Amino acid sequence: MIKLFKVKEKQREQAENASGGPPVKKQSAGELRLHKDISELNLPTSCIIRFPNGKDDLMNFEVSIQPDDGYYMGGTFLFTFQVSPIYPHEAPKVKCKTKVYHPNIDLEGNVCLNILREDWKPVLNINTVIYGLYHLFTEPNYEDPLNHEAAAVLRENPKLFESNVRRAMAGGYVGQTYFTRCM
Repeated sequence: MIKLFKVKEKQREQAENASGGPPVKKQSAGELRLHKDISELNLPTSCIIRFPNGKDDLMNFEVSIQPDDGYYMGGTFLFTFQVSPIYPHEAPKVKCKTKVYHPNIDLEGNVCLNILREDWKPVLNINTVIYGLYHLFTEPNYEDPLNHEAAAVLRENPKLFESNVRRAMAGGYVGQTYFTRCM
């Protein structure tokens, strides 16, 4: 019986020896899909993607969002993305690195976005996640909060919520919590 895997392995070894270089790292299915997603990104001009570890590490990147509408207009918010090798079967892990007064982002940077949790499906992509994050800033949702205090203020007194957001973004205290400037 012919052992196809052995033949294939031998062919790969011969190709590596012929090129004289080290073996090329094989990309996981998640890396291949992420590469496709990133090459097809269609972001609003207010969103910027960066690869702090270089383009060789696609699985970890940052997205900066500068809303051009709503309560958070004028602010800059940084998110880190950690993508699993089994992506897209598992949603990326997203954290907000900018401390923000927001009903859907807690003070530790955890993000409450349904498509990052129970509504994640493999047909979704990075573009969808970034648009979802952007939408959190243009339309914060007090019905599914992580920051319950901010959600209550938004629900009961939108003018006070707007004032609190402005104070936090300018760098100041909201209640007992200090926020660094992000404008």
